[in-house]
Amino acid sequence: MIDLSDVPKGLREAVAATLTAAAVDDGHLAVELVGADRIRALNREHRDLDAATDVLSFPIDGAGSTSGPRELGDVVICPEHADDLIEATVHGTLHLCGFDHETDDGEMLALQAAILESLG
Repeated sequence: MIDLSDVPKGLREAVAATLTAAAVDDGHLAVELVGADRIRALNREHRDLDAATDVLSFPIDGAGSTSGPRELGDVVICPEHADDLIEATVHGTLHLCGFDHETDDGEMLALQAAILESLG
């Protein structure tokens, strides 16, 4: 079972569609909307990049087995730097599911496009 209680209501459909497309059917994740200063600080702390960005993802449990409910992780989005809030949500959630557009052969971005198309 997926726990979306820590996802803003307007983003739950996008998160649910992304998890379904990624074949993830259990776990909890959180999505937080933050300002430019906060996402810049997170980007600096975790990626050594001193700049604001649109979305960051912080996976926790990964794909292995867990002793309790799976904690997928957190997606942090800065609406003022995101061209499209739904796209940023899908993108960040795919990263929590183990996808990485910087190392794959286009699979993540192709799946992201398909998910966005399905959402209309």
